[in-house]
Amino acid sequence: MTTILVTGGTGTLGRLVVERLRADGHEVRVLARHAQPYAVDLIQGGSGLDAAVAGVDTIVHCASSPRGGDEKAAAHLIAAARRAGVRHLVYISIVGVDTVPLAYYRAKHAVEQRIEESGLGWTVLRTTQFHDLLVQVFETLRRLPVLLLPAGVSDQPIAVSEVADRLAELAAREPAGRVEDMAGPEARTFPGLARAWLRATGRRRPVVSVPIPGKTVRALRAGGHLSPGNAVGKGTFEEYLAARYGKR
Repeated sequence: MTTILVTGGTGTLGRLVVERLRADGHEVRVLARHAQPYAVDLIQGGSGLDAAVAGVDTIVHCASSPRGGDEKAAAHLIAAARRAGVRHLVYISIVGVDTVPLAYYRAKHAVEQRIEESGLGWTVLRTTQFHDLLVQVFETLRRLPVLLLPAGVSDQPIAVSEVADRLAELAAREPAGRVEDMAGPEARTFPGLARAWLRATGRRRPVVSVPIPGKTVRALRAGGHLSPGNAVGKGTFEEYLAARYGKR
């Protein structure tokens, strides 16, 4: 078995990847800002990163932040991986990073390009959004008397556990380049997803679709973040909600 480093290994996705890899018998190192013995801030880099990467065969790069810094973090990680002779770098990205003009998506796409040009063996997996992101959005909106949602926009959420399974599988294989996207079982309208969340949480709110201008929403309405041809996910949003909130 190989030694594998998981960046962001304490996060929503990373901790599940760590569990899968360890269950398969791999030696796994967890890199995160506050995870000893490899507590490293990738944006800052530093000698701690070289120590974390030394002797590693494969890196699964899950660390990411919508607040910025992904490109700088990737540059530090790639440089350290080169110095250590890492054989394989696996990166989790998002469906639509090359079509939806969100700043976070653009950063993720730039990281993809850095990895492709790194000279390392690499694998990139793009997936649709996780179920919990939708819940975060709806929880943020719950303080309003009305749930205001962008008109004409759908989403295709996927279970994070299924993505973790796929990443662990890819990490144990040879570098494969850009692999097939991975998407949830079906594309659902935002109002439909919101009503499912309301039912699961026992809340009552009117759901109103609001036309929103701009390039980003136009790209979302066009389905740039969806992948209907790769609807390989099994877990539904309702199943996720039932597990999170219990049946009501």
